[in-house]
Amino acid sequence: MTAAIARLVGLAVLVGFAAIVLASAVYRVNEAEQVIITEFGEPVGGPVTVPGLHLKKPFVQAANYFDKRFLEWDGDPNQVPTRDKRFVYVDCFARWRITDPLLFFQRLRDEAGAQSRLDDILDGETRNTIARHDLIEVVRSTNRPFAATEESAGGGPEQAAITIQFGRRTLDKEILKAAAARTSDLGIEILDFRFKRISYVEEVQKEVFSRMISERKRIAEQYRSEGAGEAARISGEKERELKAITSEAYRRAQEIRGRADGQAADIYAQAYNRDPEFYRFLKTMEAYRETLDEGTLLVLTTDGDFLRYLETTR
Repeated sequence: MTAAIARLVGLAVLVGFAAIVLASAVYRVNEAEQVIITEFGEPVGGPVTVPGLHLKKPFVQAANYFDKRFLEWDGDPNQVPTRDKRFVYVDCFARWRITDPLLFFQRLRDEAGAQSRLDDILDGETRNTIARHDLIEVVRSTNRPFAATEESAGGGPEQAAITIQFGRRTLDKEILKAAAARTSDLGIEILDFRFKRISYVEEVQKEVFSRMISERKRIAEQYRSEGAGEAARISGEKERELKAITSEAYRRAQEIRGRADGQAADIYAQAYNRDPEFYRFLKTMEAYRETLDEGTLLVLTTDGDFLRYLETTR
């Protein structure tokens, strides 16, 4: 009985050891991975990129896994000077991949080492590239006019002042090209590089805001000047039209008055021709009404025409 138990224990130990050996000898590779086999820390053979189960020497060999997919590099914001001595905070990112896992393992060992090396390369190339260009080249991508320039009349020297030769997109490509040349012997490829954010430091912000305020004031003053000129034009047209209307009204009034005077003269003439004596009497009575009142004292000769009707009526 004791011998049977011993055999069972021995068999179990043998099976367990075989399982351990088998587990140590088999490794699995999926579609997103590639593997480098190392023996006592040194790489053996080429990279394993075919998905599935693979064998290796148990215990003495190890499988080192590396990602096939695009990997992310996210830089830390840094304060960088431009060629015209302006300081900006630059935050950028990149995408990269492992193209040669064996060379990658020999030079960088793992992704942490790669991220550290990319920090040095990309941050350095970013600093070098920005230092070779003015601020306007860093913050602009095209020569599209500013909103202020679009509102301004003519453009002129203001438009010429904002013209760029390169622009931020060209700087992206310049950094990518320089960094790619420095990573060609590391077993990795930088696929893309972009500026995530560029912000002014406090001193530059104050200067930019001051220029924006000055530009807004200039545009507001231009609008005020144009408004004052338009108001003067409208006022002039109003005065001209008012004078034209007044002149026309005066002309028509004079015409009406002239026609009325003519008609009155005709009526007076007809009345005089029909009864001259009555006409003289009527006109004299009108003169009395207009010249005489209770306080009027007249000194007249007895043979005057003005006294004749008074004598007659007395």
